[in-house]
Amino acid sequence: MQNEKQRDERPSRYRNTAGLIQSSAPHFAAAHLNGLMALYVRPLKGRRVEIGVPNGKSREVTDFVRCSYLGLDNHPAITTGAAALVVHYGALHWSCARTRLNFAALGELEEALSDLFEARVITYSTVLAANMSALPLIASGALTEGIKPVMVFDRLAHATLAYHKPVVAEEADVRTISHNNLAELEEICQAHPCVAFICDGVYSMGGSAPLGALLELQRRYGLFLYIDDAHGISIFGEKGAGYARSQIPHGLGDRTIIAASLGKGFGASGGMLMLGTREQEEIFRRFALAHAFSASINVAAIGAAAASERLHRTEELGLRQRRLAANIALFDELVPTAQAGSLLPIRTVVIGDELAAIGAARLVLDAGSYVSAIFFPTVASGRAGLRICQTADHTVDEIRALAAAVNGALER
Repeated sequence: MQNEKQRDERPSRYRNTAGLIQSSAPHFAAAHLNGLMALYVRPLKGRRVEIGVPNGKSREVTDFVRCSYLGLDNHPAITTGAAALVVHYGALHWSCARTRLNFAALGELEEALSDLFEARVITYSTVLAANMSALPLIASGALTEGIKPVMVFDRLAHATLAYHKPVVAEEADVRTISHNNLAELEEICQAHPCVAFICDGVYSMGGSAPLGALLELQRRYGLFLYIDDAHGISIFGEKGAGYARSQIPHGLGDRTIIAASLGKGFGASGGMLMLGTREQEEIFRRFALAHAFSASINVAAIGAAAASERLHRTEELGLRQRRLAANIALFDELVPTAQAGSLLPIRTVVIGDELAAIGAARLVLDAGSYVSAIFFPTVASGRAGLRICQTADHTVDEIRALAAAVNGALER
């Protein structure tokens, strides 16, 4: 009994779920009470949605929460592509591992994406599944000539990356460095023969990784880069290769892997990995967890992604990228944030106090715009605020109305 008690009370190096719940539960309760979380809505035209209210009536608001930065999630070509492939195959989903059966259309999609992004692309049901597949393989040394790398995580790496630290620690040494601290990362590279760095390309609360400097560390020390560019895909690059891939002019090589979303800017559903070599692709298709023990994206997602892939080769992609940039610039003129001037579509308005941030989000919703109230564990304690996702489909009037509501809430 004593040994069991000691095991229960031992500190965890990587997770403290009970403490997280205890610290954040009151703020989650307040956000739910204020009608700001877990909303069930009906999509309308553009970025408008219809939400229910307690008296049984409904109202329309403008959504600034979804991450469909190019407004492709309700594009008629993409929704038609999804429906058409389900009808063509007469099935939605095959419940078997990908090491056994795959839809022919999935192979065609992965080849098309590989050509589009100039990489070896494997799709997954989610970016979480892609990360779950990749990180243990990197930690094993299978991609670094049998040498297990020191696995270095950026402190602000997305939760779907950080979640895997305990599993990765069973294979390799795990470190966490402060956000974008290249000096700290270089010291680790100088002290160890093999290092892998895990970071976001575009961070979900704003900001980005210093890709140029990271590539220089790769050149000097052979640093292995694993970049989750879920929020950067499609919004950068002539063919929408994303924030990270568009900054690497040639092939990815054997020391860079990029994870990305088939949702968000891409407008479909699922996740993907961009790999640099066919040898890596073979390892992933045989040993990646979500490949060997789970199923692929469903037929509707395949059809939607195929339609988006075709759209990425047209002039419409550039038009939407430019509309998004114009909306971002307009918002920056109206609301000061730490991210002002950035080409990235995410803005965070820091308020500080958690309940004040929840109250501000409620005032903005009452004015007709829905934004995310963010607080611990999404951001550090005492850094609560509003998270705003802008898209190409927002109108000038919607941006101006949002800005007036945010500024009004901050003045209260």
